[in-house]
Amino acid sequence: MRDGRWRTLGRALWRVTAVWAVSTLTMLALAGILPDFKLQSDDGDSATRIAVTAALGAGAFGLLSALVWPLLVRALLLVPALVLGLLNFFLNGSLLLLALRLIPDGRGDANAETAVVVAAVMSAVASATGGALAVRDDDAYRRRLYRLADRRRRRAEAPRGPSTPGTVFIQLDGVGHDVLDGAVRKGLMPTVARWLGTHDGAATHRLTPWRTDWSSQTGASQLGILHGSTYDVPAFRWYEKDTGEVMVSNRPASAVELQRRAVARTGSGGLLTLDGASRGNLFSGGAEQLALVLSMAARRGKENRSRAGYFAYFSDPANAVRTALSFIAEVGREIGESTHARIRRRRPRVSRGGLYPFIRAFATVVERDVVVAAVIGDMLAGRAAVYADLVAYDEVAHHSGPASGDAERVLRRLDRSLALLAQVAEHAPRPYRIVLLSDHGQSPGETFRARYGLTLGDLVRAGCGLPVPRKAQRTHSGAEARSAVRAALRRPVEEGKGEHRPRRRAEPIVLASGNLGLVSFPDVSHRMTREEIDDRHPALLPTLANHPGVGFLLVRSAERGPLVMGARGGAVYLPSPAAPPPAAPPAVLGPLADFGPGAADVGRRTDSFPHTADIMVNSAYDPQDGEVLAFEEQIGSHGGLGGAQSRPFLLSPLALPPPVDEGGELVGAEAVHQVLRRWLGEGFGPEVPLVTPMDDRLPEAGAPTAFSAADPVVQDKAQ
Repeated sequence: MRDGRWRTLGRALWRVTAVWAVSTLTMLALAGILPDFKLQSDDGDSATRIAVTAALGAGAFGLLSALVWPLLVRALLLVPALVLGLLNFFLNGSLLLLALRLIPDGRGDANAETAVVVAAVMSAVASATGGALAVRDDDAYRRRLYRLADRRRRRAEAPRGPSTPGTVFIQLDGVGHDVLDGAVRKGLMPTVARWLGTHDGAATHRLTPWRTDWSSQTGASQLGILHGSTYDVPAFRWYEKDTGEVMVSNRPASAVELQRRAVARTGSGGLLTLDGASRGNLFSGGAEQLALVLSMAARRGKENRSRAGYFAYFSDPANAVRTALSFIAEVGREIGESTHARIRRRRPRVSRGGLYPFIRAFATVVERDVVVAAVIGDMLAGRAAVYADLVAYDEVAHHSGPASGDAERVLRRLDRSLALLAQVAEHAPRPYRIVLLSDHGQSPGETFRARYGLTLGDLVRAGCGLPVPRKAQRTHSGAEARSAVRAALRRPVEEGKGEHRPRRRAEPIVLASGNLGLVSFPDVSHRMTREEIDDRHPALLPTLANHPGVGFLLVRSAERGPLVMGARGGAVYLPSPAAPPPAAPPAVLGPLADFGPGAADVGRRTDSFPHTADIMVNSAYDPQDGEVLAFEEQIGSHGGLGGAQSRPFLLSPLALPPPVDEGGELVGAEAVHQVLRRWLGEGFGPEVPLVTPMDDRLPEAGAPTAFSAADPVVQDKAQ
């Protein structure tokens, strides 16, 4: 035992000495290259004296980085994340200037700009050297990854001991089943290919497709996966007549209210209530450990643990420098790619200017790095269940297309993150099962506005006999990463600010969720029936149903219930499941014939929601090429029915039971939730409950910010 300790100490001293020596050489090289950086007195010094000065400067900088840097980041934890990322350069430079001041006789000197450059280079070189030396040292590698993720987190023993497997759920946002399968076959994702045994070796995982609800978007799917309910989530955004508010799934206040409703409906705190962690998600899943969780972003003060992931990552200056440089490179890459697409006049194409390059860089670099680091920390701390969302592919595919070269390059980088997590699992204190899944796919196609020169809102106004603007206004994208950026900047946009309000109360509110549109009349307190709409605006429903860019409408008939309307008078009623089946079922289901076998079921279910819009509009769908027409500014979209957007995947280890019986189909995010719960229950043993009891405290309606995922789990009423 004592010999092992001495060997560990010897290896640590060797690494410190080697990093110090490399840092010294780096400082000497920079002093020779940069004219404003010097390591000698004005009268000149011998080579030996300059080398000693460099060694002292490198040592002082290393000590200050190790001792002072974490304190600085902790003090600046409430600073917006992106601002903190930029401040890292200047803080690092300040530490270098302080280190130079500590050199005797004032031989070290640099101006502020040069100090920033020198500090960045030295941090990167020191990080690379330390990582290279630790490659063959399992203990050092483990400590390095643990520090990378979270220096504050204390290692906790697993609930059932180190031999009990934990589960890590990684959500690749927007990656459809067919996209993943194609990426594996093309060699873009070698880690996933190895799990599936595509090329060589035996498979360790199975790939299972599943089908979303009508609302094929992260808000509905992740709420169902983490909290077991997609009830009353008709779209990405919708208008609620009883409150007069527009709910938007990726807004903090809406996310916390949706989570509150799901907890109240299911009587369960969520999938992650037992020693769980939620990273980069819209919802907490009931986890106590949170980082970058949008439903917690509205909270303020020290208890707002959703931002702790930034401190966990940026507390290492080398991480800060590496991520900042990658961020800048990604901004340049996006500007170059969008310029190339514009010069080539590639179609379809949407605007990618303004702040979008920075939003993309945040999603593909900052969010990815921080979330992956947090998951690494969770694994090395032995947490029982971790759920993390990586939004990089979804954000890029919205603007570049699901099958574009831009999106494929993102898949390559995501696969490298998966490889890192698999490597960390080998060093974790307990075995881990890595489950990969997605919340929805994406369907390609140009925008409704680009093809027809008007928006869905313009078409609705025309059908209502209202004046239509001469020029169609661009409908902004509802991509998930935008609100994540705003939350990181501490500038969340809340609902009720009037951005979707009509000029007059009698005018309709028209909202878009990918290729799904919602039309509501705010001056009518209840959901309008088809008969009421026809009496008020006789031309509206025929105008919408017969437009070539519209696939079908869902309205409610006062006499016969939910009604699907299509072109040329095509219509079909959706009877209740309890109703007796017709003697001779139709061979095709009218306007729904091209939208898959489950279209009628999800239409019927959506019709039952309290906050379903007066008119639900699904865009046209071409089954030959899988294209839809987005009502937002997206050439890769999701939110409605049609194509790959409704077909995500579940990639699970063979050690877990199959998610469905042979020949069966996994339908709906609520069904996925039940599968994941069953897997977690088997991991802990049948005697360990997935839901722990508590008293009957539930957040009051109207006060959503009072809800905390750190609260005890709500009592299961079914018990």
